[in-house]
Amino acid sequence: MKLYVGNLDKKTTEPQLRESFEKYGEISSLNIIMDKESGKSKGFAFVEMPSDENAQSAITGMNGKELYGSMLKVNEANRR
Repeated sequence: MKLYVGNLDKKTTEPQLRESFEKYGEISSLNIIMDKESGKSKGFAFVEMPSDENAQSAITGMNGKELYGSMLKVNEANRR
């Protein structure tokens, strides 16, 4: 399941985010979205977890949680 992680502090790194989500299970991919021109974080990321059960646990555990000064918004990513 692919998760949308919003309201990230723009200084959050991929290793920091990975560490926070690995508590809930295996991560198959993690990508903080960067602005192409500035190279800075846009303040959101996508985390993909192979287990839907673990992904649901991550949503429950991380949505509304403070991470590096920002309250995260975590939910299932919308399909394009």
